[in-house]
Amino acid sequence: MMNIDIMGQKPVRSSLLLIMAAMLAGCNAPAGAPSAEPPLAGAKIGGPFTLTDQDGKTVTDAAFAGRYRLVYFGYSFCPDICPVDVQKLMRGLSQFEKTDAARGAKVVPMFITVDPERDTPAALKSFVGRYHPRLIGLTGTPEQIAAVAKAYVVTYNKVPGSAPDRYLMAHSQLAFLMDPQGKPLALLPLDDPSTDPDEGAPDKVAAELAKWVR
Repeated sequence: MMNIDIMGQKPVRSSLLLIMAAMLAGCNAPAGAPSAEPPLAGAKIGGPFTLTDQDGKTVTDAAFAGRYRLVYFGYSFCPDICPVDVQKLMRGLSQFEKTDAARGAKVVPMFITVDPERDTPAALKSFVGRYHPRLIGLTGTPEQIAAVAKAYVVTYNKVPGSAPDRYLMAHSQLAFLMDPQGKPLALLPLDDPSTDPDEGAPDKVAAELAKWVR
Protein backbone atom coordinates (compact mmCIF):
# COMPACT_ATOMS: atom_id res chain seq x y z
CA MET A 1 0.00 0.00 0.00
CA MET A 2 1.08 3.57 -0.58
CA ASN A 3 1.63 5.55 2.58
CA ILE A 4 2.64 9.18 2.14
CA ASP A 5 2.78 11.74 4.93
CA ILE A 6 2.76 15.17 3.33
CA MET A 7 4.44 16.65 6.40
CA GLY A 8 7.38 14.30 6.05
CA GLN A 9 6.98 12.83 9.52
CA LYS A 10 6.64 9.29 8.22
CA PRO A 11 8.58 7.37 5.57
CA VAL A 12 6.96 7.10 2.15
CA ARG A 13 6.40 3.79 0.44
CA SER A 14 8.25 3.92 -2.85
CA SER A 15 6.41 3.73 -6.14
CA LEU A 16 8.65 0.71 -6.65
CA LEU A 17 5.91 -1.34 -4.97
CA LEU A 18 3.39 -0.32 -7.59
CA ILE A 19 5.86 -0.76 -10.41
CA MET A 20 6.73 -4.26 -9.28
CA ALA A 21 3.08 -5.19 -8.91
CA ALA A 22 2.39 -4.06 -12.46
CA MET A 23 5.40 -5.91 -13.82
CA LEU A 24 4.46 -9.13 -12.07
CA ALA A 25 0.72 -9.02 -12.67
CA GLY A 26 0.97 -10.66 -16.05
CA CYS A 27 3.41 -13.40 -15.07
CA ASN A 28 2.11 -14.66 -11.73
CA ALA A 29 1.72 -18.37 -11.22
CA PRO A 30 -1.84 -19.75 -10.92
CA ALA A 31 -3.51 -19.21 -7.55
CA GLY A 32 -2.15 -21.60 -4.96
CA ALA A 33 0.94 -22.49 -6.99
CA PRO A 34 4.35 -21.92 -5.36
CA SER A 35 6.43 -19.06 -6.71
CA ALA A 36 9.25 -20.43 -8.84
CA GLU A 37 11.20 -17.19 -8.94
CA PRO A 38 11.84 -14.45 -6.37
CA PRO A 39 9.62 -11.40 -6.95
CA LEU A 40 12.58 -9.04 -7.46
CA ALA A 41 14.59 -11.38 -9.68
CA GLY A 42 16.24 -9.37 -12.45
CA ALA A 43 15.44 -5.98 -10.91
CA LYS A 44 18.22 -3.41 -11.04
CA ILE A 45 18.50 -2.92 -7.30
CA GLY A 46 21.68 -2.88 -5.22
CA GLY A 47 25.31 -2.58 -6.15
CA PRO A 48 28.78 -1.82 -4.79
CA PHE A 49 29.15 0.55 -1.87
CA THR A 50 31.74 1.85 0.57
CA LEU A 51 30.36 2.98 3.93
CA THR A 52 31.34 3.22 7.61
CA ASP A 53 29.95 0.90 10.27
CA GLN A 54 28.97 1.64 13.87
CA ASP A 55 32.53 0.92 15.01
CA GLY A 56 34.00 3.49 12.64
CA LYS A 57 35.39 0.86 10.26
CA THR A 58 35.21 1.15 6.49
CA VAL A 59 32.91 -1.50 5.04
CA THR A 60 32.32 -2.45 1.41
CA ASP A 61 29.66 -4.67 -0.12
CA ALA A 62 32.40 -7.22 -0.85
CA ALA A 63 32.57 -7.99 2.89
CA PHE A 64 29.18 -9.68 2.62
CA ALA A 65 29.84 -11.83 -0.45
CA GLY A 66 28.33 -15.27 -0.07
CA ARG A 67 25.74 -14.18 2.50
CA TYR A 68 22.17 -12.98 2.28
CA ARG A 69 21.60 -9.36 3.25
CA LEU A 70 18.56 -7.81 4.92
CA VAL A 71 18.81 -4.12 4.05
CA TYR A 72 16.67 -1.37 5.57
CA PHE A 73 17.09 2.37 4.99
CA GLY A 74 16.08 4.77 7.76
CA TYR A 75 17.53 7.04 10.43
CA SER A 76 18.07 6.69 14.15
CA PHE A 77 16.39 10.01 15.03
CA CYS A 78 13.11 8.88 13.44
CA PRO A 79 10.35 9.51 16.01
CA ASP A 80 8.08 6.61 15.12
CA ILE A 81 8.26 4.45 11.99
CA CYS A 82 11.91 3.40 11.70
CA PRO A 83 12.27 2.05 15.25
CA VAL A 84 9.08 0.00 14.86
CA ASP A 85 10.12 -1.34 11.46
CA VAL A 86 13.58 -2.32 12.67
CA GLN A 87 12.21 -3.94 15.81
CA LYS A 88 9.80 -6.11 13.82
CA LEU A 89 12.37 -6.99 11.18
CA MET A 90 14.88 -8.06 13.82
CA ARG A 91 12.26 -10.01 15.77
CA GLY A 92 11.37 -11.75 12.53
CA LEU A 93 15.02 -12.56 11.92
CA SER A 94 15.33 -13.88 15.48
CA GLN A 95 12.31 -16.13 14.95
CA PHE A 96 13.86 -17.44 11.75
CA GLU A 97 17.16 -18.07 13.56
CA LYS A 98 15.38 -20.05 16.27
CA THR A 99 13.59 -22.16 13.66
CA ASP A 100 16.69 -22.78 11.54
CA ALA A 101 19.94 -21.55 13.09
CA ALA A 102 22.08 -22.55 10.11
CA ARG A 103 20.03 -20.63 7.57
CA GLY A 104 19.44 -17.74 9.94
CA ALA A 105 23.19 -17.27 10.35
CA LYS A 106 23.47 -16.73 6.59
CA VAL A 107 21.48 -13.48 6.82
CA VAL A 108 23.37 -10.25 7.55
CA PRO A 109 21.01 -7.51 8.76
CA MET A 110 21.95 -3.94 7.81
CA PHE A 111 20.54 -0.54 8.73
CA ILE A 112 21.71 2.15 6.29
CA THR A 113 21.07 5.71 7.40
CA VAL A 114 19.62 8.40 5.17
CA ASP A 115 20.70 10.99 7.75
CA PRO A 116 24.52 10.97 7.75
CA GLU A 117 24.62 14.44 9.28
CA ARG A 118 23.38 13.15 12.65
CA ASP A 119 23.91 9.41 12.32
CA THR A 120 27.56 9.20 13.28
CA PRO A 121 29.03 5.75 14.03
CA ALA A 122 28.49 6.42 17.74
CA ALA A 123 24.82 7.29 17.22
CA LEU A 124 24.28 4.19 15.11
CA LYS A 125 26.08 1.97 17.61
CA SER A 126 23.60 2.95 20.30
CA PHE A 127 20.66 2.53 17.93
CA VAL A 128 21.41 -0.86 16.36
CA GLY A 129 22.46 -2.35 19.69
CA ARG A 130 18.84 -2.19 20.85
CA TYR A 131 17.49 -4.56 18.23
CA HIS A 132 19.77 -7.47 17.32
CA PRO A 133 23.34 -8.46 18.21
CA ARG A 134 24.28 -8.83 14.54
CA LEU A 135 22.57 -5.73 13.16
CA ILE A 136 25.11 -3.57 11.33
CA GLY A 137 24.64 0.20 11.22
CA LEU A 138 26.09 1.94 8.17
CA THR A 139 26.71 5.63 7.56
CA GLY A 140 29.02 7.65 5.33
CA THR A 141 29.50 10.95 3.61
CA PRO A 142 26.41 12.56 2.07
CA GLU A 143 27.76 11.52 -1.32
CA GLN A 144 28.23 7.90 -0.26
CA ILE A 145 24.73 7.72 1.19
CA ALA A 146 23.24 9.30 -1.93
CA ALA A 147 25.01 6.72 -4.09
CA VAL A 148 23.88 3.67 -2.13
CA ALA A 149 20.32 5.01 -1.84
CA LYS A 150 20.18 5.52 -5.60
CA ALA A 151 21.45 1.99 -6.18
CA TYR A 152 18.63 0.64 -4.01
CA VAL A 153 15.97 2.90 -5.58
CA VAL A 154 15.46 4.65 -2.24
CA THR A 155 14.46 8.30 -2.12
CA TYR A 156 14.80 10.67 0.83
CA ASN A 157 14.73 14.35 1.67
CA LYS A 158 15.14 16.61 4.69
CA VAL A 159 12.02 18.19 6.21
CA PRO A 160 12.67 21.29 8.38
CA GLY A 161 11.68 21.03 12.04
CA SER A 162 11.28 23.40 14.97
CA ALA A 163 15.05 23.93 15.14
CA PRO A 164 17.96 23.35 12.75
CA ASP A 165 18.91 20.10 14.47
CA ARG A 166 15.33 18.84 14.80
CA TYR A 167 14.61 18.17 11.16
CA LEU A 168 12.93 14.98 9.95
CA MET A 169 13.80 12.76 7.02
CA ALA A 170 11.08 11.66 4.61
CA HIS A 171 12.22 8.46 2.89
CA SER A 172 11.11 5.30 1.14
CA GLN A 173 9.87 2.66 3.58
CA LEU A 174 11.45 -0.48 2.13
CA ALA A 175 13.33 -3.53 3.42
CA PHE A 176 15.22 -5.61 0.87
CA LEU A 177 16.36 -9.22 0.98
CA MET A 178 19.43 -9.65 -1.24
CA ASP A 179 20.94 -12.97 -2.26
CA PRO A 180 24.55 -14.12 -1.60
CA GLN A 181 25.65 -12.42 -4.84
CA GLY A 182 24.07 -9.13 -3.82
CA LYS A 183 21.12 -9.52 -6.21
CA PRO A 184 17.58 -8.61 -5.06
CA LEU A 185 15.23 -11.40 -4.03
CA ALA A 186 12.22 -9.82 -2.35
CA LEU A 187 10.85 -6.94 -0.33
CA LEU A 188 10.31 -7.97 3.27
CA PRO A 189 6.94 -7.09 4.79
CA LEU A 190 6.64 -3.79 6.65
CA ASP A 191 3.62 -2.38 8.42
CA ASP A 192 1.60 0.41 6.83
CA PRO A 193 0.71 2.74 9.74
CA SER A 194 -2.42 3.92 7.91
CA THR A 195 -4.09 0.50 8.12
CA ASP A 196 -5.33 -1.66 11.00
CA PRO A 197 -3.69 -5.00 10.04
CA ASP A 198 -0.03 -5.43 10.95
CA GLU A 199 1.48 -6.18 7.56
CA GLY A 200 4.98 -6.26 9.03
CA ALA A 201 4.46 -8.59 11.98
CA PRO A 202 7.61 -10.58 12.92
CA ASP A 203 6.05 -13.92 11.97
CA LYS A 204 5.44 -12.59 8.45
CA VAL A 205 9.05 -11.43 8.21
CA ALA A 206 10.25 -14.85 9.39
CA ALA A 207 8.03 -16.61 6.86
CA GLU A 208 9.40 -14.48 4.02
CA LEU A 209 12.98 -15.22 5.05
CA ALA A 210 12.20 -18.93 5.23
CA LYS A 211 10.80 -18.75 1.70
CA TRP A 212 13.97 -17.42 0.05
CA VAL A 213 17.00 -18.18 2.24
CA ARG A 214 18.50 -21.53 1.25
